[in-house]
Amino acid sequence: MTVGKASALVAGLVGAMAFGVWIGPHITDRDTSASGVAIATPATSEADTATPGAARAARRDVMVEDAVAAVSPTAPALHERLEPVLPDGTKLDLAADGFKSSEEFASVAYASRNTQVPFVLLKHRVLNEGRSLGEAIALSKPDLNAEREVALARAQARADLLAVGADGSSDS
Repeated sequence: MTVGKASALVAGLVGAMAFGVWIGPHITDRDTSASGVAIATPATSEADTATPGAARAARRDVMVEDAVAAVSPTAPALHERLEPVLPDGTKLDLAADGFKSSEEFASVAYASRNTQVPFVLLKHRVLNEGRSLGEAIALSKPDLNAEREVALARAQARADLLAVGADGSSDS
């Protein structure tokens, strides 16, 4: 392969990666409430209800929210999925203690692993100090893009919760 072809290939790959990084947040952004949980509401305007795709997407979002909310933070299936995420020797019952939702628990666990901030520290800042996960990350690692890390952790957590909910093993 010539130098010119190799350079063009590398430039194309770098361009594709840059495009993905640039457009990624626009694709994954969702409306959030004060608690940071995504809220999906069915379309109500005439323009939205006129298209079947918009109504179908709104129903899917509501179904996803219901499936995620149905999983208990103490569900054994969730603990099995989060065991490799948390440090070795972590007692999952104690780790889940205090979290109001399984999404919050799983998000903190994934954020801890992704950012290398101790789980106990993030949990303390979120539960005891009343900070958002983004604020807790920013306090520990100010050089990181905390909002991006929160979005990544939430996406990973929701994927686990959907898998647990789909298995039907969300009972505690």
